[in-house]
Amino acid sequence: MRENREIVVRVRAAKRDPRAADELVRSYLPFIKAETAKFMGRPPREGRDDELGIAMFAFHEAVMSYDRSRGAFLPLAALSIKNRLIDFRRRERRHAEVLSLDERRSTADDEDDRPLVERLAAEKDEIAEREARLASRAEIAEFTAQLKEFGISLFDVTESCPRQQRTLEACGRALEHARANPGLLERLLATKKLPISDLARGSGVEKKTLERHRTYLVALLLAYTNGFEIIRGHLCKIVGSGGGDGR
Repeated sequence: MRENREIVVRVRAAKRDPRAADELVRSYLPFIKAETAKFMGRPPREGRDDELGIAMFAFHEAVMSYDRSRGAFLPLAALSIKNRLIDFRRRERRHAEVLSLDERRSTADDEDDRPLVERLAAEKDEIAEREARLASRAEIAEFTAQLKEFGISLFDVTESCPRQQRTLEACGRALEHARANPGLLERLLATKKLPISDLARGSGVEKKTLERHRTYLVALLLAYTNGFEIIRGHLCKIVGSGGGDGR
């Protein structure tokens, strides 16, 4: 009982005087170490085990928050130490399960020592590029199959693709007229023939220009009719329209 009264007096003094608080922690260091050892299953090593520092902080926290109406101080301090150590262990466990994004993790078989955050970003870009390539291949395969229904191959489209800017612009006007008149696109799909006369009349482009590039126009209109988004804006690139012969 006398010991209990003594520590209560010291706790009260510690609340008022930081130096008294530090002295109280030092005086009860054996008690703090004993409680830490119970939790760890072995004596804590000063300067090496974080648990001991956590326990000392918990003891000081118990001093600052102690109210005599709650009972004897030491049992409450012991409970405070235990709870703080449990919280610390849980945090450590969670951190151990999550790799630091800034950690460099090169091995003997892997010379890439970039931080994980950079490697993940690179892998994400590679995945996106791979998905884009797969989507392009699938779209080209479907486009090729539909062209075949018109008796056209990608090679035919290559040969028919305009080489001069003014011809591309003329074909563009024919495309815009067809898009503004869905009936023309429907006729193309139904008859498998390009409505050249109507396109020439509606767009103002000469029939001979449209006829010369009929295969290209069929491919272009087909791309807009069936939603080939990848092919749509890059048809000439996709079919390899390099160079020019002045056509």
